[in-house]
Amino acid sequence: MQITNKIIEKHGLKIDEYKKIQKLLKRDPNLLELGIFSAMWNEHCSYKSSRIHLKKLPTKGKQVIQGPGENAGVIDIGDDDAIIFKIESHNHPSYIEPYQGAATGVGGILRDVFTMGARPIALLNSIHFGAPDHPKTKNLLNGVVSGIGGYGNCIGVPTVAGETKFNETYNENILVNAMAVGHAKKSKIFYSKAKGINKAVVYVGSKTGRDGIHGASMASAEFDENSDEKKPTVQVGDPFTEKLLLEACLELMKDDSIIAIQDMGAAGLTSSSVEMASKGSLGIELELDKVPCREENMTPYEMMLSESQERMLIILEDGKEERAKKIFDKWDLDFVIIGKTTNTKNLTMKYKNIIHGEIPIDALATKAPIYDRKWIRKKPSKCEVNLKNLKKIKLEEGLIKVLSSPNHSNKSWITNQYDQMVMCDTVQRSGSDAAIIRIHNTEKAIAVTVDSSANYCKSHPISGGKQIVCENWRNLISVGAKPLAITNCLNFGNPENSEIMGEFAECLSGIKEACEFLNYPIVSGNVSFYNGTNKKNIFPTPVIGGVGLISKLKKPIGQYFKAENSFIIVVGKTFGHIEQSCFLKENFSITDGSPPETNLTNEKNNGEAVLNLINKDLVLTAHDVSSGGLIIGLCEMSIYSGVGIKINKPKILSNLIEYFFGEDQGRYILEVNTENINKVEKILKSNNIYYENIGKTQSKYFEIEGEMKSDINELYKINNQWYNDFNAVTNK
Repeated sequence: MQITNKIIEKHGLKIDEYKKIQKLLKRDPNLLELGIFSAMWNEHCSYKSSRIHLKKLPTKGKQVIQGPGENAGVIDIGDDDAIIFKIESHNHPSYIEPYQGAATGVGGILRDVFTMGARPIALLNSIHFGAPDHPKTKNLLNGVVSGIGGYGNCIGVPTVAGETKFNETYNENILVNAMAVGHAKKSKIFYSKAKGINKAVVYVGSKTGRDGIHGASMASAEFDENSDEKKPTVQVGDPFTEKLLLEACLELMKDDSIIAIQDMGAAGLTSSSVEMASKGSLGIELELDKVPCREENMTPYEMMLSESQERMLIILEDGKEERAKKIFDKWDLDFVIIGKTTNTKNLTMKYKNIIHGEIPIDALATKAPIYDRKWIRKKPSKCEVNLKNLKKIKLEEGLIKVLSSPNHSNKSWITNQYDQMVMCDTVQRSGSDAAIIRIHNTEKAIAVTVDSSANYCKSHPISGGKQIVCENWRNLISVGAKPLAITNCLNFGNPENSEIMGEFAECLSGIKEACEFLNYPIVSGNVSFYNGTNKKNIFPTPVIGGVGLISKLKKPIGQYFKAENSFIIVVGKTFGHIEQSCFLKENFSITDGSPPETNLTNEKNNGEAVLNLINKDLVLTAHDVSSGGLIIGLCEMSIYSGVGIKINKPKILSNLIEYFFGEDQGRYILEVNTENINKVEKILKSNNIYYENIGKTQSKYFEIEGEMKSDINELYKINNQWYNDFNAVTNK
C-alpha cells in the first residue's frame, strides 16, 4: 500500500515526522511500520512536547528506590517494605464511553503497579466534569463512577480516596485520572529491562481483539464534533480476568523466573516490546501468528496496535517456561511464547515465517521527536473586589451558597459506590484529608491523597503549581503522616498553542519549586495533552497524588471534631486573600484575579509543627484549610461530626468575609482539649509558629460571635441537598 499524506495524517503524524521516519529507516515504511511509529511517537507514549520540562523535576531522595522511567515509582518505607504507586489519565476514552473508559483506566493503572511485584492495596481517583446543567454531565458522571466502582470492587482493591469537581471548562473533555498504590518487599521488585539473548518472550493474560486500536493516538489529539465516531477505539475491561492475572503474576514472582515484565498498556504489544528492548539495548523478534486472538483473521497491524486489556509481556530465564506455563494454566490464562530477545537491536515482526516489519528499536524510542515548543508567560488577570459589596452579604448567606454548591456538597453518593473496606486494611477512608491504609500484619500505615486546583493554575500557573503540592502535603500532615513522595498526572490542552505550553511550563516550575523545598520528590506520573474540543482547551489541571508514612499506627486523628468544650486553634496566618476564592465564584460569579501566595517556608514550618503535635498526642483533630477558606474547613469538621462550635470575632481583620472565606495557604485547624492547650501553645510559640486560638466546640450550633448561629443539622442537610436537586432536574 502506498503511504499517502492522508494516511500519515490519519496516523497522527506530521509530514516532517514522516520524513524523519524515512531517514531513520533509509526507506519508506510499510503500513505496519507506520502504525508502530504512530503508536510510539504520539504524545501519549513519547512525551515529545513535555520531556524537556519533565527533566527539571526533582525525582531523587533517600526514600526513592525507583523514580520515573519504570511502570511505577517505588519508595522505601523501612523494614524491607516498599510502596509502588502511579497515577495516569484515561480522559478521552472516558468521554467517549464513560463506563469502559473509566473501568479500563483503573485496570491499566493496577497493572502498572502489580507488574513490578506489588500487591495493590488502594485505588484513588481525580475526576472532573463539565457544568452540572450541561446535557452530557449526568450521563458522564454516572458512567465514570460506575466504571471506577465496577472494576475496583470486582477485582477486590479498595477505592479509598479521591476528588470530584465540576467546571464548564470540562464540558467537552472530562478528566478521569486513576491512581493505584501497592505494597511489595524491596527484595522482590521487578523491572521491565530486557536482559540476555535468545530469552523467551512470553504473552500472558487475555486474548487479543480489535478493541483499543489507535487508542494511544486518540489520546494525543484534540476532539471535534465527530468524537462519538471513535467509540471503537475504547478498550473493554474484565476485572475478573485481571484478578486472575494479578494472582498468576504474583505467584510466578515468588522465584527467579522473570527477567523482565511489562504491562501491555497504551499501544499494547508495540509499546511493551519496544520499551523492554530499549531499556536493555537489545532486539526483540515476534512471531505474530502465535499471538492468542479472540477474533478471526486479525492482521499483524491489528495485533501490534490492539489495546485489549488484561495482558502482560514477560521475558523468562532459560528453563523456567514449563513451571511458568503451569501457573498460568492453573489460573486459566493464555501463556504463549511469541518470540525471543536478539542482539539485532531491532523490533522484528514475523507472520507465518515472513518478516512483515523491521524497525531499529532506537528509532522508536531514543530517536523519537523531542520538541522545545514556544511558550509565553501568563499574565495574571486583575480582579477589582469592592469591599462594600462583600459587606452586604451576611456570613450565613455566603456560607450556604458555598456549602450547597456542586464542588462543596457532600460527595458520599459517589464514594458509597466504591468498596472501601475490602482487604480489611482500610483504617480511614474517603471524607478525610487523606485515607489511611495499614501495611498488612504490621503497625505501619500509609496515607494517600489526590489534589488539583485548576482555577489557581489558570490564573497564575507558577502559584497554582506550588499550591497543589503544598495542599497535598498538608492533607497528609493532617492525618499524622510524614509526606514521602508524589506521582502527578498533568492534564493540559494543545501543546502546539504557545499559551497552553506556557501554562504547562510554568505549572511545572511551581511544582518543582515546592517539591524541592519540601523534599517531596516525584517518582512517577503521566502527561495528558490535547484535552480540548474544537480548539477550546481545558483549564490547566495538574493532579498530585501523595503518599505519606505513619510509622506506628495509633487511632486515626481524623478531621472532624470529637468532643465539646475543646479549644480550636488555627495554625498559620489569615490575610484574607479573597481573589480566586469559592466565595466570589459562588456568590458573585467572579473568577478573575490572582491565587493566594504560597510561602514555602511557612508551609514547611507549619506542617512540621503540626505533625510534631500530632505525634505527641496533643491534638484531637486536624484539618487543613483550603478551598472555601476557614469557614468551610470549620463547617466540614462540625457538620460531619455533630459537634458544634462557637468562634470569637477575629481581631486581625475587620472584614469578616475576607477573614472567613479567604483562601490563604499554609493553615491548619486543630482541636485541642483543655488538658493540652497550654502545651500546644507553648510548642507553637517556641517554634515561632503563628497561630490563633479562635474559639471552642459546643453542642448543636455553628456559631460565630454576633454574626450567625445555625443548627448544624440544618447545615448538614444543605450540604447534602445538591445531588438530590441535580438528580431531580436532570431526570425531568
